Amino acid sequence: MTASLVDTLVISAWSAVSPFGMGAEAFAGGVRAGVPALAPAPGGPFEQAALVPDFSAAGALGKKGTRTMDRVTALAVSTVGRLLEECGPALLDQPDRVGVVLGTGSGSVQSIMDFTRDGLTGEKPYHVDPALFPNTVMNRAAGQSAIWHKIKGPNTTIAGGALTGLLALSYAARLLRGGHADRVLVGAAEEYSEQRAWLEWRGSEGAAGPLGEGGAVVLLERESTRAGRPVLARVVTTRFRGFFEPDGAAEALRECVRTAVAEAGVDPTDVVFVSTDGAEEQAVAEALGRTPEWLRCVPLVGDTSAAVASFQLAAAVASGRSGVALVTGVERDGTVGCVVLDLP
Repeated sequence: MTASLVDTLVISAWSAVSPFGMGAEAFAGGVRAGVPALAPAPGGPFEQAALVPDFSAAGALGKKGTRTMDRVTALAVSTVGRLLEECGPALLDQPDRVGVVLGTGSGSVQSIMDFTRDGLTGEKPYHVDPALFPNTVMNRAAGQSAIWHKIKGPNTTIAGGALTGLLALSYAARLLRGGHADRVLVGAAEEYSEQRAWLEWRGSEGAAGPLGEGGAVVLLERESTRAGRPVLARVVTTRFRGFFEPDGAAEALRECVRTAVAEAGVDPTDVVFVSTDGAEEQAVAEALGRTPEWLRCVPLVGDTSAAVASFQLAAAVASGRSGVALVTGVERDGTVGCVVLDLP
């Protein structure tokens, strides 16, 4: 590999709140077992969904400060909290040098729809609960995660559909390489709600699979300043491409993977496995010149939309495998992307 040694960025910790339960161990165990966490959906057009079991904001974070907190924010705050617990208090010795880059789809679809409905059906348009307004903005989850845990560095919200987790990782890498932070907690969160389920159903004309929810976050930092934390994965390179028509996704991903692998100085035959969202896998196989071993999260935890790539990334790190791995993604609105990881 050629691009990794000058300014190596590493993933040194991770955590997840997933349909398999709270924390990294539950998610890793679920992925390795390979048993889907799907159950009958609580509402909406899908028969099944994968929800974080028995999750509530008050249950996960306590009653204080969570009365008006919506589900996606609580999932994000809980996931970030799990990662901080794993790393210990020293991680925040300089809180202004720790950043948060968190992805989301539209924020909380349920909160947005509920607040809008109240404005339309109330006696006056302004007869709404102002305490609920923060839940309607997209950066609520990232901002509240930083406030709750007293993280004072750069705070960014990324929304890029199915590529969100990879785009967030790329953005976090630029923050570190630009000297804007020493460490970045990066990932994505998504909630399940009947409102989101109907949007996904209508948007896909009924073709979408069962939905899931949860959050996955990794700690990205320089290998030279990781303060004794283990190197779980080196982020060698990230690449993205666009396409204009739906049938251009395969070619875009094929070229994206070829370029990323070449830039990383990796022989395609050395790629141990590909963590995939299930889209355009044939294009990945063509780029590598063979059919690789696939690691798939969607069949296990459902389609987590904006969080899907972050779960794929966490699964790759949790796999326990060594060598080169790819994480790939396709956003049907016109972008593809991949990340090359070096797993020690």
